[in-house]
Amino acid sequence: MHTANVTRGKTVLIVEDDVNTADLVALYLRREGFQALTANDGERGLALAARYRPDLVILDLMLPKLDGWEICRQLRQMSDVPVIMLTARDEEIDRVAGLTLGADDYVVKPFSPRELVARVIAVLRRARPYRDSPGKVIHQGDILLDLEKRSLHVRDRAVDLTHHEYVLLEALMKVPGKVFTRDELLEHIYPRGEAIVIDRVVDVHIGKLRKKIESNPSDPKFILTVRGIGYRFVERKPV
Repeated sequence: MHTANVTRGKTVLIVEDDVNTADLVALYLRREGFQALTANDGERGLALAARYRPDLVILDLMLPKLDGWEICRQLRQMSDVPVIMLTARDEEIDRVAGLTLGADDYVVKPFSPRELVARVIAVLRRARPYRDSPGKVIHQGDILLDLEKRSLHVRDRAVDLTHHEYVLLEALMKVPGKVFTRDELLEHIYPRGEAIVIDRVVDVHIGKLRKKIESNPSDPKFILTVRGIGYRFVERKPV
């Protein structure tokens, strides 16, 4: 299996209280094509895992609020997401305990970020898929679209969408960078000519979407107009 096939569209959650370590691991993962989320305490890590259902969790054992052992226990109660544990201790009893709880791999600090990414790829290759379409989450910048729940979060805030707004946003976010004509977007809203409408209806829906997802709708950063053609969604790294 080619590495790109393993990393494409996959989200890794890093639960690590050392911000520099978490950011460095996230950087290396993104270079390989992963989307990366970070949490610096156990409670937030568990909340992000429940909300965004990552494809793999990198989990430090020594964490504030909830330690890695408890997080792993709770993760195993709600999913079979692969887990790689991080620890500063290299004792056999810790490795055995972690694997007994359901961890898929165990990495001792200090570690090479490249080696950790290689382990992530190896675990994903052999693990059962944790999240397949249509249940995956599309993560662009600070926008997360859950295709199974048909829900949208912008800057960690739930945002309500109408059916047509959701369909348009899903089409745009699934293929970031692609320029969609208004007719193509109309086909998503009204497949097989279910209604007779003019293409400017798309403009109205796009305007409403911008008000919901853009910090400044008059100067959009995500949904851009391609003059004379239609619209495209700008690909951005998750934050």
